[in-house]
Amino acid sequence: MRVLHTSDWHLGRSFHRESLLAAQGVFVDHLIETVRSERVDVVVVSGDVYDRALPSVDAVDLCNQALRRLVAEGVRTVLISGNHDSARRLGFGAELIDAAGVHLRTDPARVGEPVVIEDPAGGAAGEVAFYGIPYLEPELVRGPWELPERSHTAAIGHAMSLIRADAARRGTRSVVLAHAFVTGGRGSDSERDISVGGLAHVPVTAFDGADYVALGHLHGRQRMTETVRYSGSPIAYSFSEADQVKGSWLVELGPDGFAGAEFAEAPVPRRLGRLTGRLDDLLTSAEYADHEDRWLQVTLTDPVRPKGAMERLRTRFAHTLTLAFEPEGGVRETVTRARTAGRPEIEVALDFVREVRGEAADADEIVLLQRAVEACRTKEAMA
Repeated sequence: MRVLHTSDWHLGRSFHRESLLAAQGVFVDHLIETVRSERVDVVVVSGDVYDRALPSVDAVDLCNQALRRLVAEGVRTVLISGNHDSARRLGFGAELIDAAGVHLRTDPARVGEPVVIEDPAGGAAGEVAFYGIPYLEPELVRGPWELPERSHTAAIGHAMSLIRADAARRGTRSVVLAHAFVTGGRGSDSERDISVGGLAHVPVTAFDGADYVALGHLHGRQRMTETVRYSGSPIAYSFSEADQVKGSWLVELGPDGFAGAEFAEAPVPRRLGRLTGRLDDLLTSAEYADHEDRWLQVTLTDPVRPKGAMERLRTRFAHTLTLAFEPEGGVRETVTRARTAGRPEIEVALDFVREVRGEAADADEIVLLQRAVEACRTKEAMA
């Protein structure tokens, strides 16, 4: 049996206000082509199908297209909810949709009820049981499951005990989908913290007994053990992921269990990049030609903050998204400790401009600040 392990689609997500829906659509096309060319039998999606609990209409439409196309290819699809998803909304109509070969597993009460799929190899290969562990908020399952402590380890541990018992009774090979932060995993800036609901990390040994564990939550592909892996997100969602290779794990299950995995790289609609240097150098040096079509995070090191820096950068790097200022030699000490009480608002504003930028406001800027101060006063007087 060939299983394609994906996760963290985050459909509907934007990247510094840039819509990623078109890029996510390219991934869906790649997903379908991979299923077709690699003769995939089962696709698993290990949580965070959507980027938020109330996804946009366009995001829902793209998800619908993806699932419809997977059904048309004749593959089975198993999905769990992640910490970004609404489990109730994503799981709506799960029993009805099962009949189409799309299996939504979002209810913690059903972690011990697998999706059982016949191995197309037939003969001694038999069946494979796919168990879905949706994102488990410890506080919500502690009572029903009578957990000894409020932690992700306790929640995952109980879920796995139910899975092991059922798998032993069936005597089948097992694949577990889980959305969790496994100890030793490397995170990125785009992942939402899940530590609020208890201790976040789960030891990899919690998943002992499964033939393969398809993890979701962390956005970089990672191999925790040979049979416990993160596929990562299909595209980059933060500049901290600029150097990551995105895609899915193509997993082979033999008659005796896990038989190997290879990584199927996803297309990159637009690469990410990070540049640091003086503005004039960035605008003129041939060294940076390769970055001209990338989404960029730029840090300027000029001793004085350049005026109109973003506009000037975009004359060469049209897709510059974020801009920071770290002057050479370190940030100069400011004089914000100076008294402000009793001083005219315009003087305080002009001091602020001088401190932040390293030079005084020009005549046009002074006029603009004066108008802003007057507008604020007028609004307060009318309140």
